[in-house]
Amino acid sequence: MPRFHAAALLLPLCLMACSPTFNWREVRADPTPLKAMLPCKPDRIARPVPMAGREVELQVLGCDTGGATFAVMYGDIGDPARSGEVLTQWKKATLSNMRSAGAQERPFVPAGAFGLPQSVQVVAAGKRADGSVVESHAAYFARGSLVFQAVIYADRLAPEAADTFFSGLKFE
Repeated sequence: MPRFHAAALLLPLCLMACSPTFNWREVRADPTPLKAMLPCKPDRIARPVPMAGREVELQVLGCDTGGATFAVMYGDIGDPARSGEVLTQWKKATLSNMRSAGAQERPFVPAGAFGLPQSVQVVAAGKRADGSVVESHAAYFARGSLVFQAVIYADRLAPEAADTFFSGLKFE
């Protein structure tokens, strides 16, 4: 009988250990043709932001899990010719907001995105508003007049999670 009690007490602990921190699911960045993989059920919000000299409704799909924030942000700037300029400004603003001293950058163009030189993936370290250290892994890309940022913020980035997140970005 004592063995049964020990097994019964351990079973819930084992089941909790089996539950995934990252429960990956494909989500669509409506009304755009972008699909993304997120590790948790995303919240959706929108807010107006200045981009390309006008107010743009910035859409955000995001969630927090495993000590990290995952988000896909996008907006229609109305003029595809300004996409590269907007991506550069967005990247600079993000790095400035996190008070990053430096960043590593490489090209990033998901299938179906514009092949712009400003389409990049950036890894940086900086500080949150409260002064705590934060790492970010972000990608900036465009399709037509739609501009996108996919980003992860964490105390410490998990390479496997970043690989799954960024390789899951695709256009239909």
